[in-house]
Amino acid sequence: MASVGPRKSMGTLAVGNGAGFWGDNLDAPYLLARDGRIDVLTLEYLAELTMAILSHLRSKDASAGYVTDFPELVERLAPVLMQDDGLRIVTNAGGLNPPSCAARCGEILKTGGLEDTPIGVVSGDDVLELIPAWIKDGIDLSHLETGAPISGVVSRLVAANVYFGARPISEALQCGCRIVVTGRVADASLTLGPAAAHFGWRWDEWTKLAGASVAGHLIECGAQATGGLWHGWNELNDPAGIGYPIAELEADGSCVLTKPDATGGRVSVGTVTEQLLYEIDDPARYRTPDVDVDLTSVSLAEQGMDRVVVKGATGQPPSDWLKLVAVYRDGWTASGMLAVVGRDAESKARAAGALVLERVRRAGVALGDSLVECFGAGDVAPGVIRPAAPPFEVVLRVTVRDPERAAVERFCRELAPLVTSGPPGIAGYAAGRPSPRPAFGYWPTLVPRALAEPRARARVRTAAEWATSLQESPKV
Repeated sequence: MASVGPRKSMGTLAVGNGAGFWGDNLDAPYLLARDGRIDVLTLEYLAELTMAILSHLRSKDASAGYVTDFPELVERLAPVLMQDDGLRIVTNAGGLNPPSCAARCGEILKTGGLEDTPIGVVSGDDVLELIPAWIKDGIDLSHLETGAPISGVVSRLVAANVYFGARPISEALQCGCRIVVTGRVADASLTLGPAAAHFGWRWDEWTKLAGASVAGHLIECGAQATGGLWHGWNELNDPAGIGYPIAELEADGSCVLTKPDATGGRVSVGTVTEQLLYEIDDPARYRTPDVDVDLTSVSLAEQGMDRVVVKGATGQPPSDWLKLVAVYRDGWTASGMLAVVGRDAESKARAAGALVLERVRRAGVALGDSLVECFGAGDVAPGVIRPAAPPFEVVLRVTVRDPERAAVERFCRELAPLVTSGPPGIAGYAAGRPSPRPAFGYWPTLVPRALAEPRARARVRTAAEWATSLQESPKV
């Protein structure tokens, strides 16, 4: 194993993010911790889809509901943690069950001789059991996009989590934690928490909080800031070995964005700008639980190869509301795909999709929702781009959803017959018939900060103590 190098400087805080979602590169966080000369490794695993997956896992096992990749990573990082006693890890891998995640990590660290490692757990974001009472008290939890009342899905809710900010993370680090495991927090807060703890910022120093939130936003999606999804993808050096981002934060909230030496990808004004504009809504008021950030004042400047100075962010007090995302059961769904080749490929594919749905209808099944897509013929971005010439091969995808599993099961049995009873040119059926799976709905809303924020809390125990809690109770 390569030795851990010296820090960038005594005042600078180097924060590297090794995961932008659950399923990201398995080696990236290990290599970043080993070779990146970082003070803090962050791991951002949670998306709305991830919360739905975790809720399904928790419904089958009360001790589940966290990102299972993280304890495996902790086991791999144990030698690095032992060698580099200054490295800290902050992650939202706790998902819907941060205590169970911490307990599993504690067990691993105890086995590896790191039983005294302090682990902090940030919880309180799970408000599922409070929703009925909030409805009764007249709290408006209407859907942000449709305006529909949540009462229509309350009986089917499986998860409801408030986006917390950086303060409980900072408190856990100030208590000496080397690992902080959270549930749902804002992505940028994973970086702001360590910065606030390191520099001793007050929670009303809006410009500094804004600067660190920008740094967190820039690294939260992993390699998107270092050349991933960049329009100049074919100009990158060694994309297979792309380096993951590091923000070198200063006490005034400014930072330099970079990546480990001798890694692939690129850090430039171009790559950083593309990530800066990602999922921000109003650039003059990028909302987080900690601070409303004005991105229009941010300046970027290259400081040599793979180094971009980021400064100028300003901030204002955040809203009196916090985002709450709920997940509810929404029946069953399935998707099936087939390749269609030859002349009139698009017409044949669309006819085949319609044929499947008609056969389901004639079997006496009225599906709740259905969608026929023809990839290669403009359906990835409908109405935006059409191929200049009729495609010679396309991929047909048919997706259905229905409250009843039996209805979806019938659909699953109608795709294979196309091989001999559909249009010519059907291929790609070796994977077998699709299977029904639970469908989940997404419910974004807002909740008064005063109701939710006091629930945020950080618990600190040693690895050995967390491991004992796992042995005592599977639910922790």
